[in-house]
Amino acid sequence: MEQKGNILLVEDEENMHETLKLNLEIEGYSITSAYNGTEGLKAVQNEYFDLIIMDIMLPEIDGITITENIRLQHNDVPILILSARSTGADKVLGLKKGADDYLTKPFNLEELLLRVEKLIRKNKQLQDKETIGEIYVFGKNKIDFKAQQAATWDGKQVELSKKEAMLLKLLLENKNEVVTREKILQMVWGYNVYPTTRTIDNFILNFRKYFEEDSRNPKHFHSVRGVGYKYVE
Repeated sequence: MEQKGNILLVEDEENMHETLKLNLEIEGYSITSAYNGTEGLKAVQNEYFDLIIMDIMLPEIDGITITENIRLQHNDVPILILSARSTGADKVLGLKKGADDYLTKPFNLEELLLRVEKLIRKNKQLQDKETIGEIYVFGKNKIDFKAQQAATWDGKQVELSKKEAMLLKLLLENKNEVVTREKILQMVWGYNVYPTTRTIDNFILNFRKYFEEDSRNPKHFHSVRGVGYKYVE
């Protein structure tokens, strides 16, 4: 069965947590659990998620603060907030700080599952950029993705590893936009293998060596400190 998405569940009330986890897993989602705000924030920094389901009232750091933190890091993962308080003010504050949806406890499980599916589907549509063809030319460089080879500006032939080709493709498809480290980890390395940022940096250094006429002053491949990487045409 195809995995439908990676969800972070941040909920400190154990019965509620287990019920949600079980039902989401039955639906085919992979669940990472956090029982307080600190664990929740840490998980977001280490892993790519398609959705976060989060209670507002949490030990250590509350759900609104976590939402705000995530958005400050330019991470646009969909966030569904759960709250035991039905006051409008809570809802408005949650949405203002960047949450995408809001459910008041007690809620209907069926409704939660529908909202989860909708948020993940919408996010995946936004992530699917136009794909580039098998041959891509920029400057004096030419990349053949099918053969995993490149001809560089100075006439050299370079064999690309599978990961290099995947990362290159991801950056080229998102040209002029910053691709976050989390997205690279998810798209190139898959959900459960997390190389360090240094690994990605080394790939970028290789691309500069291959494709930049002056690798110290790159025109095409840029690192955006603390956020991700960017290809500029």
